[in-house]
Amino acid sequence: MTDSIEPWSPDAPGVLRLPSGRLVRGRGLRHPLPDGPAPTYAVYLLGKEPPEVPWEARWLRWPDFRLPADRAEAAEVFRDVRERAGRERVEVACGGGRGRTGTALACLAVLDGVPPEEAVAYVRRHYDRHAVETPWQRRYVRRFAA
Repeated sequence: MTDSIEPWSPDAPGVLRLPSGRLVRGRGLRHPLPDGPAPTYAVYLLGKEPPEVPWEARWLRWPDFRLPADRAEAAEVFRDVRERAGRERVEVACGGGRGRTGTALACLAVLDGVPPEEAVAYVRRHYDRHAVETPWQRRYVRRFAA
């Protein structure tokens, strides 16, 4: 982390610590913005373009209960999120904060060294026990290559 950006608190709601120590916040956009610092960068996993926010954000088209519309773009976004999480407060969010967000967090865990077949369990243990909701989302994570 740089001295100018305060990291997420590891105990804050929705914050996932990756094996490398990087912190990423997952959340549901249907819920109020949590107390504390705002993200410096966010990726919104939604079927339609998200509303404007006062921080840098990127939209990854991803319909509810589905998979990313462009899997190559998703892999690029996940690599960028992992890299930026080492120096910024990065947030990954969808409507409810479980299915798409959990799937993205599991892919980040794979990029961070968690074996693909263990990534869903890792995210369920450290983020939300209901994360990664559908069989095709679980399969996507198992097939995700770092």
